[in-house]
Amino acid sequence: MDIRVLEYFLMAAREENITRAAQLLHITQPTLSRHLMQLEKELGTKLFERTNHSVILTEEGMTFRRRAKDIVALVEKAKNEISQNEDTLSGKISIGCGELMSVKKLAASITAFQKKYPLVKFELYSGSNEDIQERMKQGALDLGLFLEPFHLSGYTSISMKTKERWGVLIHKDSPLATQNVIRPGDLVGNLVVTIHVNTPAHTELIKWSGKFAEKMDFSTNYNVLHNAVIVAREQKGAVICLEQDCHYDDMKFLPLKPELSVGSFLAWKEGQKYAKATEAFIQFLKEQNSCNT
Repeated sequence: MDIRVLEYFLMAAREENITRAAQLLHITQPTLSRHLMQLEKELGTKLFERTNHSVILTEEGMTFRRRAKDIVALVEKAKNEISQNEDTLSGKISIGCGELMSVKKLAASITAFQKKYPLVKFELYSGSNEDIQERMKQGALDLGLFLEPFHLSGYTSISMKTKERWGVLIHKDSPLATQNVIRPGDLVGNLVVTIHVNTPAHTELIKWSGKFAEKMDFSTNYNVLHNAVIVAREQKGAVICLEQDCHYDDMKFLPLKPELSVGSFLAWKEGQKYAKATEAFIQFLKEQNSCNT
């Protein structure tokens, strides 16, 4: 399968119009149509529903698009890695990050590293522990910033030494907004948005809630906080989340009591050979960590 054909497919999927996609790719419309039909034949499935004026992805097409994006990104990443100048450090370092306070410390490390190596670029991907680990396994991410509790065998890690405090973002109109803390049982009877179930972090929250956990109305689950806040604000409800270094209109953060706080760590695959820029950044982090211990 030619990587160029995957790029053709992704462009057609994005534009939902063969003629417009062909123009952007600087090829003819019949050429693009032929490549897409050959791709469908090779895969043995229909990727697009076609009309006179548009093309819409089928369910199989949407599944294939996710994988095609990963493949194209990995190829581009490999090209950048092998084309680095021997004398000048350059390239792109990709890092997966949870929505954590320790991102501030990571940002300081990135800033200091880029002052030394201005040609090195960073790519940040936001997601849950599970999302980040999966993308690291696929090779799409170089490093991951993880929330505890999380166990990664075969990875090297550095503690971020930042306390990540659990609490609740609650709508200002809620009676609970007059409180200074949230105790077990306080959220019973409220619409609650919480992180995805069956994750280690969710298990810790259930333990904290104790006997009240089964009485709570978990209306929605999330993995990216910003979208969850929008839902909770509309419902005039609450989001169980980590404390953030940001402000959300009409929402007030209340910490849990008894306090529930955990650490975080930056990790990368043990013994893996990385591109020069990534190797240099890992060494930079190790030196920083050793100076702070």
